[in-house]
Amino acid sequence: MQVQDTPEEWRVVATTTPFTGNKTSVRTDDVVMPDGSVVRRDYQVHPGSVAVVALDEQDRVLLIKQYRHPVRQKLWEIPAGLLDVPGENPLHAAQRELYEEAHVKAEDWRVLTDVYTTPGGCDEAVRIFLARDLSAAEGDRFEVSEEEADMEDARVPLDELVRGVLAGELHNNCLVVGVLSLVAARAGDGLDALRPADAPWPARPFEA
Repeated sequence: MQVQDTPEEWRVVATTTPFTGNKTSVRTDDVVMPDGSVVRRDYQVHPGSVAVVALDEQDRVLLIKQYRHPVRQKLWEIPAGLLDVPGENPLHAAQRELYEEAHVKAEDWRVLTDVYTTPGGCDEAVRIFLARDLSAAEGDRFEVSEEEADMEDARVPLDELVRGVLAGELHNNCLVVGVLSLVAARAGDGLDALRPADAPWPARPFEA
């Protein structure tokens, strides 16, 4: 038996969009269940995101700390951001986010993992990259605003992040998944066996 997620789409007999926001919306679908009953499902429609585990030569991961209003906390996170344009190449988006949030560039990029953040209530898909061979980006820093204007940054040893994740001290989804995936990749076939940065992504198809 191969354990692998598979595409499937149950019949929708009615759909509405009761809310449309700046970046996301809420959709209500009436979905036909296997027994023929119809059940209403509300979910957030999301453009998709990218995130970056940026690992330096001292085995430290680049983090930012940002206020997240829905959970009323400042969270340590890895650089991340939305896919701004439908069909956008996720690698280009990840490179942009690493530059804008940390003023850093990387020469070596791999796909670390792909996840759905909350598939029971949101269709957000995130591609998490591993970036290595880091250096400072050229030119002026990107001018940030709103929550990003209050961000802190740090480089934290990978082992310390693993400890913090397992101790319940770090909660950001992409950080947790990215850090633990990195450790698992090292313990398995190694980082050079990870998928290339332009690997297909069925959840958010793009042109290389």
